Amino acid sequence: MSTRTCQLKSAGQSLWLDNIQRRELHDGTLKQMIETDGICGITSNPSIFMNAVSKSADYDAQIRLLAGQGAAPEAIYHAVTVQDIRDAGTLLLPVYEQTAHEDGFVSIELNPQLAFKVAESISQARALIAEIGLPNIMIKVPGTKEGLQVVRQLLTDGINVNITLLFNPERYRQVALTYLEALEARMEQGKPLADIHSVASFFISRIDTKVDGQIDKLEAGSPLRGKAAIQVAKVTYMIFKQLFFSERFKKIASAGGRIQRVLWASTGTKDPKFSDVLYVDTLIGPHTINTLPPKTIDAFRDHGTVAQTIETDIDKAPGTLAQIESTGVSLEKIYADLEAEGVKAFETAYLDLLKAIADKAGALSGVSCSASGCMCSKDQ
Repeated sequence: MSTRTCQLKSAGQSLWLDNIQRRELHDGTLKQMIETDGICGITSNPSIFMNAVSKSADYDAQIRLLAGQGAAPEAIYHAVTVQDIRDAGTLLLPVYEQTAHEDGFVSIELNPQLAFKVAESISQARALIAEIGLPNIMIKVPGTKEGLQVVRQLLTDGINVNITLLFNPERYRQVALTYLEALEARMEQGKPLADIHSVASFFISRIDTKVDGQIDKLEAGSPLRGKAAIQVAKVTYMIFKQLFFSERFKKIASAGGRIQRVLWASTGTKDPKFSDVLYVDTLIGPHTINTLPPKTIDAFRDHGTVAQTIETDIDKAPGTLAQIESTGVSLEKIYADLEAEGVKAFETAYLDLLKAIADKAGALSGVSCSASGCMCSKDQ
């Protein structure tokens, strides 16, 4: 009997892994997850790499070698991440081929310090794609207003994009429209559409954390606790259906264009009062992806429920969100705060990772590292 995680595919949802660890890329762990759990994609970010590098010895040999050659922490970070992403992409290439290029993708984040820098982001994305050299790589771009300019250009160039840090359904609408505009631009230029891939990553649990914190101050024990994120996701899915089952998209699809799937991210439950599979059980449906940390994958395999749930009572979602706002919660402000905090959190994780690399490089090689490079710390 197939596992519950594998059965998600029959309900229209792809399961991606929200984690990357060098040891697991090579010791058979990820290969087994692909085979037994149906894992068909991987997402990464600076926080994930921070955890991987700082809490394991998996990267020590590479860090020691590069530090000994005088590489700066930024260069070491780049080498570490590119190697892991390339190895993960190679491991998932069979999935990419078996699914007719629908799945099998690995996402790599741009430098978070470029979140509001359009030209620099485009340049780095192009360089990363060229260096990694695999067809199943997605560049992660934050869904800021500046990020949408980056997204449009990269997609028009033919680069696969994962638009991340989405919280607001209307911002999602802008993201989806940007995708349509990019494909239409390629059509006008006579360029192929069939291998342009994109997902829109909507962050779920962070919405409830923020909303519930405000509800608790306004109305202790409110039945609206834990309702916002799922209803926001349902409203987002309504917008998705409006756009990707429209006459406009039919013209794009007839030229080979693919649907930009919605990806549910941040779906590990943070509030212990709720089910540990809350944001999996309730968000299953066609043309969706859920990217889960290992702990949530284990939980869903054990006691999750496989059913198409995303459209259950979907027509009631706007009313529930209106109820939440009637208590005094401003969802628009929460969306804006979450986006700003998300960009800042990734930048902080990136800077923390550079420091961890510098510290580890010093300990491993006997050199002191700074942004400009590594220098011998011993007397000559």
